[in-house]
Amino acid sequence: MLARDADHNDACGTATQGVPSDVFSAARVGYIGPHARGALTEVDGRYVNTRRKGIYLLPNLVTTGGLFAGFYSIVASIDGNFGQAAWAIFAAMLLDGLDGRVARLTSTASEFGKEFDSLADMVSFGLAPAIVVYQWGVERLAEYGAVWGRLGWLAAFLYVAAAAFRLARFNSNVAQDRKFFQGLASPAAAAGIASMIWIATSYDGFDGLVALVAGVTITAVTGLLMMSRFAYMSFKDVNPGRRVRFAHLLLIPLVIIVIALEPPVTIFGLFVVYAASGPAAWIWHRRRSRRHDAVTP
Repeated sequence: MLARDADHNDACGTATQGVPSDVFSAARVGYIGPHARGALTEVDGRYVNTRRKGIYLLPNLVTTGGLFAGFYSIVASIDGNFGQAAWAIFAAMLLDGLDGRVARLTSTASEFGKEFDSLADMVSFGLAPAIVVYQWGVERLAEYGAVWGRLGWLAAFLYVAAAAFRLARFNSNVAQDRKFFQGLASPAAAAGIASMIWIATSYDGFDGLVALVAGVTITAVTGLLMMSRFAYMSFKDVNPGRRVRFAHLLLIPLVIIVIALEPPVTIFGLFVVYAASGPAAWIWHRRRSRRHDAVTP
């Protein structure tokens, strides 16, 4: 009896091996034939392929490091260590620039890595700078009146919302020019906020109402620049592997020397120049087009 049942099961298995599973799916009946474990799962009466997919370790490990740096910046600012919070944002910037290059060099780019990188950027360059500004200035700004405190945390929220909009637009705009960013990039914006906090905590005289209002205003303006449509150089077309003249190598030690003299002031100055380049280029092109229209009959 058992032998006959076993022969019957073997015959059924042999008969169903040659029949594709989509025949059963079209008829909306369950496929009872043999299939690979973990490959087919019943969904609404049909068996679909749900083969497990892994993720690449190396680029996502670098992205996780950037996410940790952003989270540490938040924790450090809550503890009052604003210098360490600023350095953590700079570390997140460095790791954010490495994960994409590592993925391209090792041919491990993936959609998961792209989405993970975007979420990590939101924490490191959107949420972390806003919380650092809030912990540094907004709490003290509230001492001068409830209205000042309310304006302060609204400016911090504006920065967070702008960073979210900027990242969503960057991910959805697949046809953008590689040489330019549309709106100020979130890592550059975070660098400006971090260098501002670094200056405020390294030098005396950045405590009064004027300094606090200036810091909150810079945060709000930076958020607006991220949401703008101004074109910013992306520097993605720069090829570090190409040959250059020997004299150009002198620029490397000169840049290091300038930054080493006053690191927070130099970095903040570079941010101001880069942030202003977008509106300045827009104004220049607009005036040039008006002159061209005036000359053209």
